Amino acid sequence: MTKILFATGNKGKVVEVKEILKDLEAEVITMKEAGYDIEVDENGTTYEENAVLKAKAVMEASGCLTLADDSGLEVDYLNKEPGIHSARYMGHDTSYDVKNQSIIDKLEGVPEDKRTARFVCAIAAAFPDGRIETVRATMEGIIGHEIAGGNGFGFDPIFFLPERGMTSAEISPEEKNEISHRGKALRLMRDRLIELGVFN
Repeated sequence: MTKILFATGNKGKVVEVKEILKDLEAEVITMKEAGYDIEVDENGTTYEENAVLKAKAVMEASGCLTLADDSGLEVDYLNKEPGIHSARYMGHDTSYDVKNQSIIDKLEGVPEDKRTARFVCAIAAAFPDGRIETVRATMEGIIGHEIAGGNGFGFDPIFFLPERGMTSAEISPEEKNEISHRGKALRLMRDRLIELGVFN
């Protein structure tokens, strides 16, 4: 069975990743489960660059096929902030309750058609032979007027999905995996790996 390392310490991401890749003939394990504690300086200028930096660093340490993602929230009214700085927005140790309320406050009085936003996810695969593959996907929505929902993490409680009438933290985990930026990107990467014959 193919072993795939996923380079993240984010427990929410790990749950999503294992669920979406569960139908593959692969053992998906996290850095922690594999015994690696690697801090990567995410100094890239795009989601793809940051994902590649993480995937390469963990692949080089482990010798295993490694996936890594970089994702973020882009709020159009805020010039696409926080973008690639989403995890570090307002400081690493600032709670998402504070971050989310700050974004809501910045959009006080802004009409619905100007509250457009999207989640972006890039996933990189770093192979032991040095090959790199990347994919990208998005989920479109708007910034809500209040924090709502307990199913998601990060910015999910303020990311409102007009077609569903609720935030991405209010929909079920199964539905989120179907429509989310990370779910879409993981399926794109899964298909790419199958095309490349990784699971033959």
